Amino acid sequence: MEVLRRSSVFAAEVMEVFDRSPTDKELVSQAKALCREYINSRLVRAGVSWSKPEYNTPVPGGKLAEVSTILLRLGDELEYIRPNVYRNIARQLNISLHSETVVTDAFLAVAAQIFTAGITWGKVVSLYAVAAGLAVDCVRHAQPAMVHTIVDCLGEFVRKTLVTWLKRRGGWADITKCVVNTDPSLRSHWLVAAVCSFGHFLKAIFFVLLPER
Repeated sequence: MEVLRRSSVFAAEVMEVFDRSPTDKELVSQAKALCREYINSRLVRAGVSWSKPEYNTPVPGGKLAEVSTILLRLGDELEYIRPNVYRNIARQLNISLHSETVVTDAFLAVAAQIFTAGITWGKVVSLYAVAAGLAVDCVRHAQPAMVHTIVDCLGEFVRKTLVTWLKRRGGWADITKCVVNTDPSLRSHWLVAAVCSFGHFLKAIFFVLLPER
């Protein structure tokens, strides 16, 4: 089964920027690489496969691999807390998956609402969980090309909304501070952030379902 073909050469290029202060473009490239890996894990978990040979994606390595692992770990926890929120997203939003414009507009509306009250790592993980859930819906409904649209859309949102916040924290590697196995208080902090993200996501669903849409 081939899910999201990968390019180790590109992975090395994305990864090496962790050794210095990343540029906006590099942070966006990393965001998209992490999104592809997150989506890939969710497609595998859902038992859904697809093939797009012309679209190469990186295999995270080094620090980027650690970031990807932490992102997926936090995503697992978030999705475990609220399993129904990050599944069947297209149905919850009542949107068609046959229109790129509809999918893009819906995802951006959800993303904007998630971060209405500010940015936290919990909300960033929520954003990735939404992207992956929507991607699974697209593949299941025979719209695999939409996965790339979702990845690009997330990258554009990161460029416009999250890049400055990421740079203040030194880049994506800052997410690794969210997980310290020996400190229960940090786990509690993450659970609070997850619930917060859930609340914003619900508001986003209502926003997308407004009559003017």
